Amino acid sequence: MSGAALGIEIVFVFFLALFILHRYGDFKKQHRLVIIATLLAWYLCFLIVFILPLDVSTTIFNRCKLAVNSSPPENNNNGSDTTLAPRKQKCVKPWSYIPDGIMPIFWRVVYWTSQFLTWILLPFMQSYARSGGFSITGKIKTALIENAIYYGTYLLIFGAFLIYVAVNPSLSLQWNQLQTIGIAAANTWGLFLLVLLLGYGLVEIPRSHWNGAQRGYLLMKTYFKVAKLMTEKADAEENLEDIMEEVRKVNESIKYNHPLRKCVDTILKKCPTEYQERMGRNMDDYEDFDEQQNNYPSEKSLVKLHKQVIYSVQRHRRTQVQWRILLEQAFYLEDVAKNETSATRQFVHTFQFQEPENKIIRYFYTPTVEWYWECLLRPWFYRILAVVLAIFSVIVVWSECTFFSTNPVLSLFAVFIQLAERTYNYIYIEMACFLTIFFLSICVYSTVFRIRVFNYYYLASHHQTDAYSLLFSGMLFCRLTPPLCLNFLGLTHMDSSISHKNTQATAYTSIMGSMKVLSFIADGFYIYYPMLVVILCIATYFSLGTRCLNLLGFQQFMGDCEMTSDFIDEGKELIRREKRKRQRQEEGENRRREWKERYGNSREDSTRNRNVHTDQKESSFSETNTNRSVSKYTRSNGRTERDRIELLQDAEPLDFNADSVTDDPLESDSSGRYQPGGRYLSMSRSRIFDDV
Repeated sequence: MSGAALGIEIVFVFFLALFILHRYGDFKKQHRLVIIATLLAWYLCFLIVFILPLDVSTTIFNRCKLAVNSSPPENNNNGSDTTLAPRKQKCVKPWSYIPDGIMPIFWRVVYWTSQFLTWILLPFMQSYARSGGFSITGKIKTALIENAIYYGTYLLIFGAFLIYVAVNPSLSLQWNQLQTIGIAAANTWGLFLLVLLLGYGLVEIPRSHWNGAQRGYLLMKTYFKVAKLMTEKADAEENLEDIMEEVRKVNESIKYNHPLRKCVDTILKKCPTEYQERMGRNMDDYEDFDEQQNNYPSEKSLVKLHKQVIYSVQRHRRTQVQWRILLEQAFYLEDVAKNETSATRQFVHTFQFQEPENKIIRYFYTPTVEWYWECLLRPWFYRILAVVLAIFSVIVVWSECTFFSTNPVLSLFAVFIQLAERTYNYIYIEMACFLTIFFLSICVYSTVFRIRVFNYYYLASHHQTDAYSLLFSGMLFCRLTPPLCLNFLGLTHMDSSISHKNTQATAYTSIMGSMKVLSFIADGFYIYYPMLVVILCIATYFSLGTRCLNLLGFQQFMGDCEMTSDFIDEGKELIRREKRKRQRQEEGENRRREWKERYGNSREDSTRNRNVHTDQKESSFSETNTNRSVSKYTRSNGRTERDRIELLQDAEPLDFNADSVTDDPLESDSSGRYQPGGRYLSMSRSRIFDDV
């Protein structure tokens, strides 16, 4: 099993990162380089989290071997020398033992690759992806200009640390020390952001699971999201219309022989299909452009317009998909509320699933099983999970405030690891380390997935995340993971700089280098700054950030706010309207299906007779009445079936009562002029039976 655990985890983590990326990214539409770069960043960060427990168990085994080899022999009563046999028996090689020399090389490759991605490649690709240039050279130039200030800030921070080392007479500038300064600068930036995200996740994750057990709370919050998303959806549609109007003007002004016509064609390809058809290129206009005129847009303005088109189309598509998903979620929560009082104990859905369900899932997940899970078991499961997560959060907060104390050891995670180290229970050590770092990672990474910086950074599921947000998330992961692992090693006292013991360090710590070069960071910032997590947890518990955003005009869900109540009422009305609209659609489909089943067979013979009579006069009618629908009938049986279906669809009995009128005035205009009596002028009896 030597090295087998490492290989298994490497393969497993790759498919895990690929699965999560597939949920948020779009492999078909987004550029392959964006997908590969984001996948590599996520994969390396997840890999560090999963492999670090193996490094801890291997280090403990190496410490045991070192202690046995360095222990002096003991003299018994007979005068013979014997070694510590019980001590040797305890040093059993763990099942996941990794041979010497592999872990240092592995960590060095993983760490420096992730740092190259986060500080150099991914920022450049971000600017390249958002650039509106029409050529590779233009996009590269824009990316370099945008990242000039970005890279300059890093050089300034690194230069400050470099000057500190140069001025200090007790320190000499060597390559290892310069490398340590760079690592310290990167970890300092990452630790500063890590504590902020960790303080939010330690409170919000248990609270969200506790609130998930309350059906009324989830339904009210969904209503609030519906009303808020409706506003964003309308704004995205209006923004898209404005951008498309500018594209239309540019398309009309720049003719076919203009030098910038290729740029316009590139912009048109990024527009939605309906707008492309509406703004089709007019090839009949051969008017030459006049170079003396100044009303032609410049290439710089076209680059800006191209960038706006990409952003507006992505935003419009994302809001449309999120709207459909949120409607399904609201309908399902309303169904859960209705089925809680069901006497049959079978879950009944108001609407059928639009997508075909897996037969295997439906075989085991029957309506009865669904009712017991949704109405009885799931609330209790979420409550128990919330309590367990809350206990973990309390342990993390306590350990963050006391991990620097080595005598006595106050960090609970360090106590657990040291107790397991005495008995050399490697499975327990690896499980304890994995659960600890996994919980810390969930608190930090889930916050990265939840936060939203206006519309510039937003990780939207169901393949709706743009390239800029994917690359930005990869940058954050690569910057947060190294300080997260160092913080974990400090909590468990596996870092010699924290435990102050002259023992063998882990391979990961050896790659980070000794922070004694910068003592004010190693002995000050790294130890006392994590205590700030207590203040952040208190602020998150009382929702101070949410209240501040609400005061600034960014509507947030708050139970004691009048604005929240207004949004909930608006969301209820929107859901009620969408439900009526979908019910009318299903009723129309059911009536059409019943009409075809009831009258389809009885009309088949009469339709066939009419076809025979029509075929005899086909030549005369095709010359004089080409516009009439009689010419549709042919000798083929397929054409006969299609004509019969069209006739049945036109003859569908429609109900135009006041309750069934569609809420969208555009839909009523598209089907004809509506009269107060409840009938359309286009739906007259003579037109229905024109073919007869």
